[in-house]
Amino acid sequence: MADKDENVDEAEVVWEGDCLEVVRTFPKPIREDLGADIRRLQLGERPLNSRPMSSIGQRVYELRQMDENGWYRVIYLGKVDNRLHMLHAFIKKSAKTSRNDLQIASARLKAVNARLMEEKRNAKKRK
Repeated sequence: MADKDENVDEAEVVWEGDCLEVVRTFPKPIREDLGADIRRLQLGERPLNSRPMSSIGQRVYELRQMDENGWYRVIYLGKVDNRLHMLHAFIKKSAKTSRNDLQIASARLKAVNARLMEEKRNAKKRK
């Protein structure tokens, strides 16, 4: 019998690069808030503090939290094939996102898209 909290439509979270390791360095209250927003995303709900990152790509967003030390960000790709891809995590010290952080997220998005295309090609070959 399935656990009553189990949801078959729950999205899988895929952490790209060092994203998870970086999030693990964030203060516990920040991790908890980001974790709650990721959980909302898994369940198809809207996160509490997010915005689109169209400069990186379509369906790319950032989760946002802050404390006295800075702004904590997790850039992610919206649900594709029931998976959420966490592309990049970092701490901002200024209002503008650094070019380096944008480039890292863009490169990881490109790698994810290439992997998804390869999975689709392989799925077609098996049919």
